[in-house]
Amino acid sequence: MTSFLIALVALIAGYFIYGSIVERIFGTDAKRSTPAVSMADGVDYVAMPTWKVYLIQFLNIAGVGPIFGAIMGIMYGPAAFIWIVLGTIFAGAVHDFISGMISLRMGGQSLPNIVGANLGKAIKGVMGVFTCVLLIMVIAVFVRTPAALLASLTPDTMHTTFWAIAIFLYYILATLLPVDKLIGNLYPLFGFALLFMAVGIMAYMIYNGVEIPDGFSEGLYNRNPGGEAAPILPMMCISIACGAISGFHATQSPMMARCLKNEKHGRIVFYGAMVSEGIVALIWAAAAIAFTGGYDKLADYMVANGQDAGILVHEVCTSWLGKFGGILAILGVIAAPITTGDTAMRSLRLIIADTFKIRQNKFLQRLLVTLPIIAISYLLLNVNFDILWRYFAWCNQTLSIFTLWACSVWLAQRGKAYLITMIPAIFMTALCVSFICYAPAGRFIEGIGLPLAYSQGIGIAAAAICTYLFYRWKSGLTEDRMISAA
Repeated sequence: MTSFLIALVALIAGYFIYGSIVERIFGTDAKRSTPAVSMADGVDYVAMPTWKVYLIQFLNIAGVGPIFGAIMGIMYGPAAFIWIVLGTIFAGAVHDFISGMISLRMGGQSLPNIVGANLGKAIKGVMGVFTCVLLIMVIAVFVRTPAALLASLTPDTMHTTFWAIAIFLYYILATLLPVDKLIGNLYPLFGFALLFMAVGIMAYMIYNGVEIPDGFSEGLYNRNPGGEAAPILPMMCISIACGAISGFHATQSPMMARCLKNEKHGRIVFYGAMVSEGIVALIWAAAAIAFTGGYDKLADYMVANGQDAGILVHEVCTSWLGKFGGILAILGVIAAPITTGDTAMRSLRLIIADTFKIRQNKFLQRLLVTLPIIAISYLLLNVNFDILWRYFAWCNQTLSIFTLWACSVWLAQRGKAYLITMIPAIFMTALCVSFICYAPAGRFIEGIGLPLAYSQGIGIAAAAICTYLFYRWKSGLTEDRMISAA
């Protein structure tokens, strides 16, 4: 319990201490007009209360990621706790805050345009395709998963196909309606419920003195049952994406950048939502080993239940929080992924509209952009879930590399302390490249399957090349090319 409380305090302190440093480096300005005010259109640019924007942002980036990812990641051992804390404070929250604030300064522009403006048109094109593919996969994944769960809880006549169609229709509705209607009214409630569930689990563990067998005293060695085939670096850091750092978040932040009334609220919304997600991941990582009795027993439990983390979530909630906890668990494993899928579709609409400069103030214009998304997403519903998820895990973290390097360029151009994004960019570059080199073909993704030492060496070399290219670019950044006004 002591280690858990120290980690919890570190996350909260990280928000107030490092978060304020990052905010000061960026230079938020309360007097600067935000897109929600200067570009208000009643559809996507809508000023909303900060507490609503925070809860929507939290739900958009979280879903079930910090729950399922933490449960799978904690099987690697106590190193997972360290990754959640350090990854959240120094990588994930910085990634979310800087990219979200850059979007705010660029009129709420979507991620490919942000990356393109800083890394060039060629990278923008790659990022555009890459981001669209990622979001399409998210839409497909988060239709089928909750549909199957709902089918198991309802009469046979309401089968998986019925629920998939119902969820898909909801996605379309949430994508086309103004952001302050469905999303603005429902998401704060769901976001609060997701936070409440995590806080309830934490309160139960603390109040009842539940033993959390974290095993720090025994060292940080790998506890994963895969052993040498599943090394901590890079596998654990890919497993725990939401709850440490996730490139998907940068696709969601522009939506809320269009709803902020004041730049000074950016740290609460972007940095704060990521820290909240880290806290949720920390709680569920601790709860998983506490409930099952340790790392080995958690691994056995997951094998016995087909690696379905949703079953563990339901058992923990109903055993510790009773019937009300069961309701929260159902809400968490059904409503949370649905809210991730529909905002992915809305984000994709905005990205396409921004890329082709299609105004979105009229319903028919929004429908025109959404129709191809609907068609492609529907086709992917028939693709095997495991295949989609393998590619999502890698694509998600790779997206953060582009975002962090773009943020580093943006900061350097303005004479700001770019190391806050460049250091995590270097780490994530080495991590993701080593992952794709090491992963066996057909297991995590279609990887190359090289030996671990070679894979890590290639990852380090890739990070070194990116760093060299960055400093070569920076050496040519003369004073007349510096941007004084952010």
